[in-house]
Amino acid sequence: MNSNKAMYILPNLVTASSIFVGFLSILYSTKQDFEIASYLIIVAMILDGLDGRVARLTNTQSKFGLEFDSLADTVSFCVAPAVLIYFFVGNEFGRLGILLSSLYLIFGTIRLAKFNISVVDSSIFLGLPTPLSALYVVSIILFLTDYDLLEYKEFFLYSIGVISVLMISNIRYPSFKKAGLDRADFIKVLILLISVLSLLYIYPLESILLFISCYISYGIVKSFYNIITRKILRK
Repeated sequence: MNSNKAMYILPNLVTASSIFVGFLSILYSTKQDFEIASYLIIVAMILDGLDGRVARLTNTQSKFGLEFDSLADTVSFCVAPAVLIYFFVGNEFGRLGILLSSLYLIFGTIRLAKFNISVVDSSIFLGLPTPLSALYVVSIILFLTDYDLLEYKEFFLYSIGVISVLMISNIRYPSFKKAGLDRADFIKVLILLISVLSLLYIYPLESILLFISCYISYGIVKSFYNIITRKILRK
């Protein structure tokens, strides 16, 4: 096999691994092993972040790779979290549980379809990205389980309805993909990264939950701020 053609296998192999891990998460959810199912979705997130970088490093980007990655995201960040939501809490609430679990899956898939055809600035996301929606799901489940707060499972189920709507909304979220870094800001960013990594080392679950909560809130607050500002300017 030509070495150049062989290089195209690498990013797609990472993407295939993400699908496999997402499938494993589904299996563990059906076995009521929610902790492992949650951590497997986090592993899928890491693999999802790697495949694009591997493609760029090896200069093997392709249309097939983009489509394959999108389908992998559907499995790992739409189907797997929806199954996890249902078996963790949805099955305790009858039709409501089925509805909210399925809405997460449906709206997440719509979010991916919108992303595939969008032509907006790559520095922003229109709607909450599906990987971060999945991160919200797993961080809440791990938090409720670790701190024995299962009496709040109903609140978590209702919050899934909000997360689902945020995915298909036009609320703008920062992407960070092409964030510039001036030399003058290098030390500040380095100190910030060290602080964040220190928090992740000491309080990994709490730090992730804090990050995703702040990220979700940021988009909502900024959207309301922009609406209010525009109304004031019109007056």
